[in-house]
Amino acid sequence: MNSKRKSRSRTPRRPARHALGAVAAVAALGLALVGCGDKGSGARDEGKSKTTTATGTKVLWLGDSIAGAEAPALGAALKASGVEFKDSSSDGGGTVVDSGEKITQMISGDSWKRLAKDIESFRPTVVAYQITTYDWGSRDQQRAAYEKVVDTAKDAGADVVFVPSPPIKIDGFYKQHEAQMRTAPKVAAEVAGKSGGAATFLDASKVWGTDATAKQALRAPDGIHNCQQGAAAFAKWFSGELGKQQSFTPAPVDSWAQKSWTGDERYGKLRCAA
Repeated sequence: MNSKRKSRSRTPRRPARHALGAVAAVAALGLALVGCGDKGSGARDEGKSKTTTATGTKVLWLGDSIAGAEAPALGAALKASGVEFKDSSSDGGGTVVDSGEKITQMISGDSWKRLAKDIESFRPTVVAYQITTYDWGSRDQQRAAYEKVVDTAKDAGADVVFVPSPPIKIDGFYKQHEAQMRTAPKVAAEVAGKSGGAATFLDASKVWGTDATAKQALRAPDGIHNCQQGAAAFAKWFSGELGKQQSFTPAPVDSWAQKSWTGDERYGKLRCAA
């Protein structure tokens, strides 16, 4: 993202109050995640697992900072399954929708440029786009953007997977766009349904539910992002659904859940519990 942009980043800048490397319970999986305390993210690493058979599937992960908080676990789960993974999510943006507002014009412009570069360099077989909290605009504007994603990926020989963002706390920043945020996943589902098989829509409410305050939503203290627990639950579900589509077998949870991704520095910034 352009550092000069005045868009509001949804990733807290406050330093962690708790040390990384503690246990994060994943209630949905009945599993304890033990963080190794490693700083930095392994989620943006490209390449396949060195200990599993390559599947030939290459996933390009797109979205905003919410997708970014899911990426460490998702990358670990997919790589353990022999799937190459590139996290191209963007804090404070990531949208492909140009609503006509200055902020989305700038963000979407960056997103399209980055997508073109990623397709050329990474050559994904799957472009997975999580609907961002910046996908504002009319239904027609949303539809045009999602159709463009499908056409762009199709031209590159890749499938598209749309997935909605989890339910989040609607604060003052999002309030005026709440209605548009609600139509975005519906429009994406419609686009996928009319794509002739080029795109699919995976309903992540099966993981999160629809209430951001419910225990099932697994929100971080900010009510928007997730901690390790939520990331692992999403990664298990998404890798399972993608495996059905792309004909690969997801790796067992215990083969990736207790790896160094649990100590990613973004979880400290989100004040995830020790």
